[in-house]
Amino acid sequence: MAPDLALAQRHAFALSRILMVPITLFRSGNEFGVLPSDELDDEDDLEIVHEYVPGGFH
Repeated sequence: MAPDLALAQRHAFALSRILMVPITLFRSGNEFGVLPSDELDDEDDLEIVHEYVPGGFH
């Protein structure tokens, strides 16, 4: 988790390119986090900020 949105965005973008999988940037409380999109559950209480898709815009 990161308190800085810009830092979380850089990590999400880099992870999507390195792992070649969609990465979701989310907010939980006052912090931001990133996870592979397929690891998120609908039951999670997270605010989705953006999804990074390797090789495309989303």
